[in-house]
Formats: sequence, C-alpha cells, structure tokens
Amino acid sequence: MASTVSSISSASPSASTQVREISVAHSPDSDDAFMFYGLATNKVRVPGLRFTHTLSDIETLNRKALEGFYDLTAISFHAYPYMQHHYALLPNGGSVGEGYGPMIVANREYSVEQIKTKKIAVPGTLTTAYLVLKLFAPEIETEVVPFDHIIPQILQGRYDAGLIIHEGQLTYGKSGLKRIVDFGKWWREETGLPLPLGGNAIKRELGSELMHEVSAALKESIQYALDHREEALDYALQFARDLDRQLAGRFVSMYVNERTLDYGAEGRHAITRLLQMGYDKGIITQRPQVDFVD
Repeated sequence: MASTVSSISSASPSASTQVREISVAHSPDSDDAFMFYGLATNKVRVPGLRFTHTLSDIETLNRKALEGFYDLTAISFHAYPYMQHHYALLPNGGSVGEGYGPMIVANREYSVEQIKTKKIAVPGTLTTAYLVLKLFAPEIETEVVPFDHIIPQILQGRYDAGLIIHEGQLTYGKSGLKRIVDFGKWWREETGLPLPLGGNAIKRELGSELMHEVSAALKESIQYALDHREEALDYALQFARDLDRQLAGRFVSMYVNERTLDYGAEGRHAITRLLQMGYDKGIITQRPQVDFVD
C-alpha cells in the first residue's frame, strides 16, 4: 500500500467553546485535495467542530471503514455494502465518471477477448474499479498491486496489463501503454448512466444533527474550491502525481463538478444500479441498502 500522510486542520474556536473533533480521511489525490481544500485550510469553519485530516490510499480507507474507524471517510462504492451498518452516504463529495473512468492499460494492443485471458494488476478488491472489471469479465484473473505501482510494474514486464485509477487515467500514454478498455465508457454503453466510483460516508453514531452539519460543511468546502478554483488548484497540485498544472486542472474538472455538490437523481440511481448488479452477479456478497444523509 502507499504510505499514509497526515495533516491537521483546526477551526480554533474560543477556549470557552466545547470542541468536537471530526476525523476525516480521504485519498492523497488532486481531486480529493481540491474538494477538501476549504476544510483543510480553514477557509471553511464550523463553530464547535475541529476537523482532523488523514490521507491514505483508497483501499486502505476502505479497509479502515469496515471497522468504522473514521467519522467521515472517502470510500469506494463497491465497499459500501460491507460498511453500511456503520455509515450512511453523504449526498456530496462523490467522484463520478461521465463516460470515462478506470481503465485497463497494457504494454501492447490486445483485443477485448484477449485481455480477458491476461492476469490484471488491480489496485484493490474493494475498489469500484475492481467491481466493474468483474462485471465486465467475471472469470478474469487479478492480482492486487498498490495503485501507484501498477504502471511501473507493467513497464517492468511483471504484468501484461493493469487496472488504473486516479491520475494514471491521464498519464498512461506518455509511458507508451495502450488503453484497452475504458470502464466509464463501457458502463455508459451498458446502462446509459454515469459511473459512480467513490463517495464520502459518515458514521451513523454521530447522530442525525451532526451528520447533517458535517455534510453541509463538506458541501461548502466543495463550493468554496469551485468558486476559488485557482487557489484550490494550487493547493491540490502538491498531490497531483506526475501531472503538470494543465493536466491537474483537467483531472480535477473530471471529478469535481456539479455532480460532486450533489449526485442528483441520476447519480443516486447509478449508485444503486451498480451495487445491485454487483450483488446479483455474486461479486458483492452483502445485500446493498443505499442510504443517503438528506
């Protein structure tokens, strides 16, 4: 797994105010950093709350969420049915592919049928990318590799192909790799829907009032970043692996937009449809019960 990086932000209320700490976890990626910019830098403050931020790769966050570890955490939608007793989904903060998404890339051109016979390096078995891969090819052989090692290990010849997420969707070409399948496009062709990849989940034990307060704070943080795009992008660039400012801006625009402020009816339907398909195919073993904080 990629190493964990932690940072702390504090609302610094007066000493007389009782402070409630909210533990927040998300991926060290430019899009997540962009949407959490307001909260992480105290541009957005909530009286009486202090947000502490932990950054870690998404598969590690998925595993932590199974234990109910963080109050607010980024998760892969694939993982949600296994933690739904601990968490509800926020209506904001999601990453949704509008006809684009995780990809299979390879060291040379393969047909769709040929790629199904290859061992694929994958970034984790609880990632949504893995779920969609298994919907596409249930019998395909996989091996878990940290997401930021997949492209290097293909180049080293350890794997013929890999399932890439995050910024690798924009950088694989400069390494000479070939895109075989774009799962955002495949999913759109299969269902007519956008592909919901990851969202933010909040612990139920916080209680309804605090869950709504934190949800509103995250939405304000996303809106602040969208309204102050250049300064938020400056902040996000420190997490933009192998991306220059232009590509980082493009990546952020792909996954932080109006859909991130609220999934809308179509986005919510896409989440439910994806998880139900996974359950019906036996990929997900826990019946999904999708529950949003409204």
